Parts: sequence; structure tokens; C-alpha cells
Amino acid sequence: MPVLKVPANLENLQKVNVFISDNLPEGCEFLRTKIELAAEELLVNVFMYAYEDSEQGKAEVGCRTVFLDNEEFFCFWVSDNGKPFNPFLEAPSPDLTSSAEDRPIGGLGIYLIKSLVKHFAYSYADGSNLIELFFSKINDE
Repeated sequence: MPVLKVPANLENLQKVNVFISDNLPEGCEFLRTKIELAAEELLVNVFMYAYEDSEQGKAEVGCRTVFLDNEEFFCFWVSDNGKPFNPFLEAPSPDLTSSAEDRPIGGLGIYLIKSLVKHFAYSYADGSNLIELFFSKINDE
């Protein structure tokens, strides 16, 4: 299972994109843009909010193929040792009824991620957050 460890700063987003591209299984190139977008949304939040100002944080990303209910998925995951935070439960739901001009900036990241994946999971164990995103390997577009 390929893993990349990076210091928690925005300059490392490009390294993560290269990692994603290098580790996509054959036939899954159609997923690259979705995975990169979801990875950026997650990692920007980790880099900006998971650690105290004085703390130099880190993040790990990885990928693997998994089978869920007899369907094959590409799983991209992010782990950090920042404060516990389940974005799927704790991030505020965006107000999609207001006009774009009336909405606050931000707040759409988790909503966007949920629209890109078939399944998602969060866990916290041994001082680390783990977010797993499952992308269908079936190209139905």
C-alpha cells in the first residue's frame, strides 16, 4: 500500500497530486481529477486547522484498492495527528438555498467531497484522524 508523508503546509499539495497520479491503477485515470480535488479539500483543512500555530504538523496520504459489497473501489485516505475532528459530522452544512452573493465564503468542501465519492469513512484512533474516500472504479460517466 503506497503511503506519502508530508509536512502540513500548502506547498505539499503538488507532491500529493503527483503521488495520486503515480498510484492510480490502470484504467482509473478518469478518477484523477476527482481524487485530486477531494484531496485538496481535505488537506487544506488539515494544514490550516488541525494543528496549533506553534505545532508543526504532518499528514500522511495513501491509496489502495478495496472491495465493498462486491464492487471494486479506489480508496484514497488522509491521516493526521491533529486534534480529533470528524468533518462529516462536525463541519457545518452549507446553506444552498441562499444566492452565491449572500453565502459566506467557504463551507462547501465536505459537501463537494460527498458528491465526488461513493462512500466515505472517518475514524480516530491512537491519536490520529483517518478519513477514507472510496471512488468507484466503474466509469459510468
